Amino acid sequence: MPRDNLNELTVFLAVAREQSFTRAAAKLGVSQSALSHTVRALEERLGVRLLTRTTRSVSPTEAGERLARTVGPRLDEIETELAALSALREKPAGTIRITAGEHAADAMLWPALAKFLPDYPDIKVEIIVDYSLTDIVAERYDAGVRLGEQVARDMIAVRIGPDMRMAVVGSPAYFATRPKPRVPQDLTDHNCINLRLPTYGGLYAWEFEKAGRELKVRVEGQLVFNTAALRMNAVLAGLGLAYLPEDQARTRLADGELVRVLADWCAPFPGYHLYYPSRRQATPAFSLLVDALRYRG
Repeated sequence: MPRDNLNELTVFLAVAREQSFTRAAAKLGVSQSALSHTVRALEERLGVRLLTRTTRSVSPTEAGERLARTVGPRLDEIETELAALSALREKPAGTIRITAGEHAADAMLWPALAKFLPDYPDIKVEIIVDYSLTDIVAERYDAGVRLGEQVARDMIAVRIGPDMRMAVVGSPAYFATRPKPRVPQDLTDHNCINLRLPTYGGLYAWEFEKAGRELKVRVEGQLVFNTAALRMNAVLAGLGLAYLPEDQARTRLADGELVRVLADWCAPFPGYHLYYPSRRQATPAFSLLVDALRYRG
């Protein structure tokens, strides 16, 4: 049906139901003269009078009543269905795929998702834990999570966490038989629990900074892992020193299960950012999730 025909029918039904050009014009938000012109055009096209007009009233003719009775419910159904489709648009849905490291997924994504998802049952989120610097465009991810200093300049970056610090920790049992390191170079005399990351092409060198001086130390030890959980288990068992995000060790440090060293060499650095292509057309679901993850501290 041509758009003009549908508009004519909508105008006619409004006048027929209100039995007043004045009330119909107010309901539709147009002028009385525009309504009168539209109804007259419909009557001329159909070749039949649809409304009887007097100075005091407007009422449908027999043809007008028939048209209102047959077409009215169908237009109502169309309006109802359009409203339902609009509601679907306003009800965010879809699957969002995010790649992130283990710590970012656990410390940043999970707490936000636990609060966000119950309010949006039609949004699905897939999180893939990956330590490599994944090409999110090539791998068809909607977004990724990296430390602020690692985000490419052609990406949109949204801060999702505070600045971070690392912590070198060991158990009281470990230090019962060994001196505490006073400077990072002393770590070469300790049994350290190494982390293997594909991003760094091998074992991760522990990074330190003090008074503007940056230092990387390649440590040695009996154990190498690629997950945080296993490194925590090993350090709690007294099997060596671990280099962990400060927030992962905070509770155990407070409880006395772990002892921190070299704190003055662990400077803050930019925390996690959600990043995605600048040319990405954001869906309502994605925009809502970005806002839920956004750091407001």
